[in-house]
Amino acid sequence: MDIRKVKKLIELLEESGIAEIEIHEGEESVRISRGPIASAAPAPVAAAPVAAAPASVPEPSAPEGQVVKSPMVGTFYTAPSPEAAPFISIGQTISVGDTVCIIEAMKIMNPIEAEVGGTVTSVLVENGYPVEFDQPLFIVA
Repeated sequence: MDIRKVKKLIELLEESGIAEIEIHEGEESVRISRGPIASAAPAPVAAAPVAAAPASVPEPSAPEGQVVKSPMVGTFYTAPSPEAAPFISIGQTISVGDTVCIIEAMKIMNPIEAEVGGTVTSVLVENGYPVEFDQPLFIVA
C-alpha cells in the first residue's frame, strides 16, 4: 500500500472522531487505531498556594510481586467473550499454566497463560485496550 495513502488515512482519523479504521486492498490491508483518548483537563482555576506536604508522608511505592507482561502487541481481553466471566480477578489465586487473559493479534485470539503462580494483586490494563510487547498486565504476589 502506498505510504501517501496511509498518511492520508492517518490525517482523516485525526480530523474525525473515529477511533479505528481498517482498509483492505487486494491482499494488502492496514489497520490504524487511536489509543484510549484522554479527556481534556479543565482549565486551571486560580487557587490559594498549597503548603508543601510534610516530610513524614511516604512516597507511593510500586506494588510488590511478580509482573506478568504481554508477550505480544494486540488488544487485551479479560474474558473469552463479552458475556463470560473474566479469567482472573484481584484476590484470586492462580497457578502456572492458568489462562489469565486473551490478546487478539492479527484477528487471532491468543490465550495467555500464567508463568508464575500466586495471588493476583493488581490488573494493570482495562478490557478491550491495546497493549504493547512487554507491557505489564498483572501483578501476582
